[in-house]
Amino acid sequence: MTAMRPALRHLALATALAFGSLAMSVDAQTVPAPAVSFDGTLLSVAAQAEARRAPDIATVSAGVVTQAADANTALRQNADQMSKVVAAIRAAGVAERDVQTAGVNLNPQYRYAENQPPAITGYQASNTVNVTVRDIAKLGRILDALVATGANQVNGPSFDIDQKEPVLDEARRAALDKARKRADMYAQALGLHVRRIVSIDETGGASIPRPIPMYSMAKAARDEATPISPGENVLSVNLNVVFELGK
Repeated sequence: MTAMRPALRHLALATALAFGSLAMSVDAQTVPAPAVSFDGTLLSVAAQAEARRAPDIATVSAGVVTQAADANTALRQNADQMSKVVAAIRAAGVAERDVQTAGVNLNPQYRYAENQPPAITGYQASNTVNVTVRDIAKLGRILDALVATGANQVNGPSFDIDQKEPVLDEARRAALDKARKRADMYAQALGLHVRRIVSIDETGGASIPRPIPMYSMAKAARDEATPISPGENVLSVNLNVVFELGK
């Protein structure tokens, strides 16, 4: 055993040297990213631009509210009435993917009296669906059909643009052009020129709809469809562009 100890020490030393060489090799290959240096002037310009389009989709929520003395009756009556509403939505040509249940609720109704605990007088059931209409020209008649088949709660419509990216690209180009012209103006005032764009930071993309007329329940009793004015939506983009100016 004594004769083997020098050999073990030599083996341990060789192993340590090998791992040390490997660590040095890995460290030697780790090259830090070069720092970016500028010999010109950095200019940060904020620019905002808009693109406008007529909306091509609309979302409306429609629902049924029923009341009864007991919870089971309230919910059953609600289900029967809501089935007719959903059938009317399907008959109007709305695809299944464009109809989504927003909420089903069942709540007790109370009577309050002084110095007495609240007493349940009945139950209220409600069922609401969100409907996306992709043919806005049909929206007025769809709303009328919903009310005619039992919907007694209607909210909306909310207008939107289905394919936003092409519209946003238009706003992006306009904002970038505005930022570049502003940078050229600053550079000219300083006796410099724009060398390049260093960075672009984008925020925004908000859709701003025009005012929407409220839906009138009484309108459904007339022969003509409820009038709908979709107006136009505005997509806005904000850019923060950093330019390098130089001689």
